[in-house]
Order: sequence, then C-alpha cells, then structure tokens
Amino acid sequence: MRGRWLQIVLSCLIVIVALEARFLDPALLQSMRLKSFDLYQQLKPREYKPVPVRFIDLDDESLARLGQWPWPRTRVAALVDRLKQAGAAAIALDIVFSEPDRTSPRQIVELWPVTPETEMLRQTISALPDHDEVLARAIGEAKNVVVGFAATGEAGAAATPTLKAGMSWAGDSPMEFLHDYEGAVVSLPGIDAAGAGTAALSMSSERDGILRRLPLLISYNGALYPTLSAESLRVAQGAANYLIKSSGASGVISFGTRTGIVAVRVGRFTVPTDNEGRVWLYDSGPVPERRVAAWRIMAGEFEPGLIAGNIVVVGTSAAGLEDLHSTPLAATMSGSEAQLQVIEQMLTGEFLQRPDWAKGAEMTMLVLIGLVVTIATARLGAGLSATITAAMLAGALGLSWYLFTNEGFLLDPIYPAVTSVTVYLGASLMAYLRTEHERKHIREAFSHYMSPVMVERLADHPDQLRLGGEIRELTLLFSDLRGFTSISEKYDAEQLTSLVNRFLTPMTEVTLNHGGTVDKYMGDAMMAFWNAPLDDEDHPRSAALAALELRECLAPLNEELEAEAREQGIEFIPLKIGIGVNTGDACVGNMGSEQRFDYSALGDEVNLASRLEGMSKQYGVDIVISGNTRGRLPDFTALELDRVKVVGKTIPVTVHTLLGDESLGQDTELQAGLESHNAMLQAYRAQEWDRAAELVAECRLKLEKKLNMKKYYDLMDGRIVELRANPPGPGWDGVAAATSK
Repeated sequence: MRGRWLQIVLSCLIVIVALEARFLDPALLQSMRLKSFDLYQQLKPREYKPVPVRFIDLDDESLARLGQWPWPRTRVAALVDRLKQAGAAAIALDIVFSEPDRTSPRQIVELWPVTPETEMLRQTISALPDHDEVLARAIGEAKNVVVGFAATGEAGAAATPTLKAGMSWAGDSPMEFLHDYEGAVVSLPGIDAAGAGTAALSMSSERDGILRRLPLLISYNGALYPTLSAESLRVAQGAANYLIKSSGASGVISFGTRTGIVAVRVGRFTVPTDNEGRVWLYDSGPVPERRVAAWRIMAGEFEPGLIAGNIVVVGTSAAGLEDLHSTPLAATMSGSEAQLQVIEQMLTGEFLQRPDWAKGAEMTMLVLIGLVVTIATARLGAGLSATITAAMLAGALGLSWYLFTNEGFLLDPIYPAVTSVTVYLGASLMAYLRTEHERKHIREAFSHYMSPVMVERLADHPDQLRLGGEIRELTLLFSDLRGFTSISEKYDAEQLTSLVNRFLTPMTEVTLNHGGTVDKYMGDAMMAFWNAPLDDEDHPRSAALAALELRECLAPLNEELEAEAREQGIEFIPLKIGIGVNTGDACVGNMGSEQRFDYSALGDEVNLASRLEGMSKQYGVDIVISGNTRGRLPDFTALELDRVKVVGKTIPVTVHTLLGDESLGQDTELQAGLESHNAMLQAYRAQEWDRAAELVAECRLKLEKKLNMKKYYDLMDGRIVELRANPPGPGWDGVAAATSK
C-alpha cells in the first residue's frame, strides 16, 4: 500500500510540476505548441477560394522588363492609374515612399554644378512635373489608395502618419495590450496626405522565424493605427471607423481581468483576434491564381475581371527586397501575400482562434489526463494502464484536431500528451519496483476495477451565429417571484441578495439544460428564449418542459427556507413563481450602441410573453402560455383560461395554463374535468349565465383542488354575476380587457 501511495504522490508531483511549467510557459513549450499548430495547417491548409483580392507582384520579371527597383514615381503613378481604370475597389501600396524620387527632374538638377551655362537648362528642367507630386496626384485622384508607413522602435521620427479612420472601442482600452512604437518611417507628406487610407506595414515573425500572426492594429506614439489588411478592407467598403472589442466589453467573459483585445470590426466584418489584436494566419500557401505580375498591368495584358471590384495589394516577391517571410506552409512568402491572405480570411470568415479560455482548458485537460493515468497505473496492470494512457493521448489529440478542423480553435495537444506520457512512465517505473511486493494488491485492484467516468463535452456551432440582428421565430419565457415585495421586507440587503441568487441559480440551470438562452435578469425576474442563437426545431416544447421543471424546482428551495425560518423563529413565506411563455417572431441579435451591446430579443411577442407572466397572478396559476405556443404543443395538457385584449394590442389573445407534458393525457379524471371546463367557457361566451355558473361549480369539484384553481374560478364566478346583472349585448365576443401590463 505504501508503494502505491508513493507512486500516486510521484505522479501528482509530475502533474503539479507540469502545471507550473505550463503556467510559466517557457520558450520551449511555446515552440512545441506553435509547431503543432503548424503541423495542423500542413495537414489541412486553408482551401483557396477565388475571393476579390489580388496581389500585384513587383516580381523579378517585372523588374527585368521595367527596370530595377526603386522605380521612378511616375511609373508607380501609372500603375495606380491603370489599377484604378481597371476598377480596383481598393489599392494598397505595401511600399513606403519616405525619400524624394532620385529620378525626379528637381533632384537631378541639384546634382549639377551651378554655372551660367547650365542656369537656363536648370530652370527649364526644374519646371518639369515633380515625380513625387505626380504620384501624390495619382493617389489622390484614385480616392481608394492605402499608403503605408513603417513603425520602428527608434524614437525621433520627424513625421507622423495621417490617420484616416476613426477608432472606438468597447471594454478596456486596447492601448494597454499593444506595444507602443516610438518611431516611424513615413511617406513624403504629399503622398501620405493624398491616400484614402494610412496603414502600418508591420508584421513580425515568432522566435523561430515563422510568421504566424499578423496585427490588425498598432500603437504609435499613443495613437492607434490600422495595418494594411484592415485598412484595405475598410477603404474598399467605404467605412469610416473601426470598433475594437476588448475584455470588459458586454458579452466578453474575462472574470474581471484585463485579458486583452477580442475582436475588431471593420465595416460589416467582425474579425476575432488574439489579445494583442493579431489575426492567426490560416495559410493556404502561395497560390498563383491570386497573383498578377505588375508588368502585365502596365502592358495591359490581363483579364479585366482579375482587377475589377478587387482589393489589390501592390508589393514584391523579388529576391533581395527584404520582404520575404517563412510561414507554416511556405519557406518563403512575400509579406504582401501574407497581408493579402488575412484579407481573404476576413472576407470568407475562415479564422483560426486561440481564445482566452484555451490555456485554462489545456491545464484542465492536463490535470484530468494526469489524474486518470495516475489512477490507472496505480490500480491496473501495465497492459491495461498503457491502453488507457494511449486512449487518453488519442482523446487529447483527437479533441485538439476536431476543434481545429471544425471550429478553427487552436488547442495545444502536445503538452497534455507529453505530461500524460511522463506520468505514465514515472508511475510505471514505480509500479515495476513494487511489483513483487504488491502482486496481491494488484489482483485486488483488478477485482475492484471500475471504468473511468466519461466527461461530457458541450458543442457550439459560429457558423450558425448569427449575431447580427434578424427576425426569427422564438419561444420566449418570463419568470418572476410572486409577492417579492412582501418577501423582501423580511430580509436585509445581503440576505435578500443571497435569496435571489439561490432562486435564480436553479432557474438558470434548468433553462440552460433545456437549451434556452438567458437574456437578462431583472431583480428576481428572468427572461429567456429558445431558437437563438442556435437552431432548435422544437423550441416550444423545449420551453414548455423548462417551464414545468422551473415550477417543480422551487420545492427543494422552499424546504430549505422553511427550515431556516424555523431555526430563526421568523415567519416563513413560501416562494411562488409566475411564468409566461409565448411563441412568435422577434428581432434577435446584438442590441445596444457601438460601444456596448448585448445579445437580446425585442418585439411585440417579447412584450406579450412578459404580460402573460403578469397574468399568471391575476388567474392564480403558475404558467400562462399563449395560443401560439399551445398550438405547437399538441401532446401537452393545457387548460384554456380566457381570451384577453392586452394593453397596446387590438387583436385578442387566447391564453392557457400549462398543466403538464404528454403523461397527463392518461389521467381520465383530469380529462373529464377539462371537458367540464371547456363547456363552462363555451356557455360563458354564449351568455348562458346560469349554465356557466353550474359548470363553474362542477369544475370546482373536479379541478379546483387538483389544479389549485380556486382564484381562477372565483374570478369567473365574479364575472358571471357582473355580466348577468349587466348583460354585454348580442355582439359580445367573450374577450376580457387586461387593465395592466
């Protein structure tokens, strides 16, 4: 037994050391993780799709045909003119024009000696158009050119690039999470000012020299600037600003910590990022179809459809021009093509993400695998424990691969796997050393063996999100505590808060277990809906089952509260719930301002669900559902209550109380009572007051105690007395008017 405990302690120590190492995340672990992500991309690269993006390549052949780089600015201006004439949606220049063109007439004249013989020639040549001005004019006339600048770590830049777009954010300031560059190499003032957009040409490889993440934003001297990919997309859409979502924003789970940037919205596109505003490159590798040689543009030897309506990035893949990078799929790739791939990802919505919870998930997986392997090696034989270890390894690798291929999530499979193998080897070594002394205990362990508990995993699908506002059919549920004012008088603020939390916690669990989305809490009230954001084909049934379980789950809480009240010597007021359920079309999506928004639902059908919840108190029942919902629950048992004209609506609504699911259909006594109830409503609406009163009395005998319907039948008796004394007339439709919301 002692040897077994030593084995368990050793295994646990290995897990603890592994957790500490993962928390510190040394360079070796980072390299292993990144290499595994590279392998995933090599096994399943992003499939190239012909989206409207083109790389105008100043390749070796273009330089051979049109002259070495740098080209005269007039030639670059001609390239811009041709791209604009071809219908480019945006022209991104992955080039910095920081110095005057040496081939410009004015620059050449400055090299000549000043003599009387050359003075007239100097004046004539100086009057010729300046090449930089020609380029600036071409950029300005195109009205869709993005001009770049290079951010540097060296302070003392003489010029500041002109920001052409607004920057706003929801949550923590993105400045906290971005490295602030102190210097920049900026294009000449005239060229910089002429562009429709200004972009930082910034990207950096990881420590191993592989380019995996490209920023959408940088910080320069305390100001935010977009990079080439983001600014190109903005200019192509004609958008005016960017919206950055960070930790602390509505809908971002960060547990009160400043975890960083989450997403950047560029026009109508929302782009998920890492905490530093970078996009993971989902590499497709170099694709000839996306490239057009610059010389073909200049010569007019290209299909017009290659450029028309396209975002074009002008850059170079030529050797020796210092813009080549290694990527997960390519030994060398132009930085321009990498930027262009990010634009493709934004247009197609194909992203790789390593969300905030990834590290926590990996550490949790590490602990789970380590504990399972520890238990297996401590209690089972070498062969079976090796099988379990192999199964855990396969599970970790399979889960990581599944999340990559289906969800685009990057979850490290290597470190949990290495840890499990280390735990297994360490534990196996200890097991081998104690084998001769604990053979009997091993046999006993086999005889008491139980299979490990399977951990259930919940699955989300983004491709079904549709977070933008849309009209779709929902089933909406409102719940509220009855008599909350009276209850609150019995508690101080702290106790009342605890009570509300104890009430809402099981309410929330039930709602989520039935596939509902909790919209909001309003004090002791809760609003939820079904069929958004994920589809639920049978959402009325899901909501109905949730409503029935919500009613039942109050019993355990009331028992606890009654016992506490008895101990404290105070009056016990049982908690009672009112629930309203309605099915209908509503607007669902991100509601709020650009700075702050929530995923919520709005519309008349939402208001009706809220008012149905209020009616539950009027009728003295727990659950009130609309006719729309009742019509979608043919197998459930419900009792029609009334036809009501609610405040703000002109069309009457038929309301029911939900009694139970399909199982109540076998209760013959209840079914007989329901027949009497329906006959009562028929007589009531036919103004047969005596017959209606008799049937109310009959319903009291059959249903009042069984369904706790005393308040409802008291209401109907009162109405019959009033209407018998003051007949409504022949045109009466039996509709009651709701007097409050």
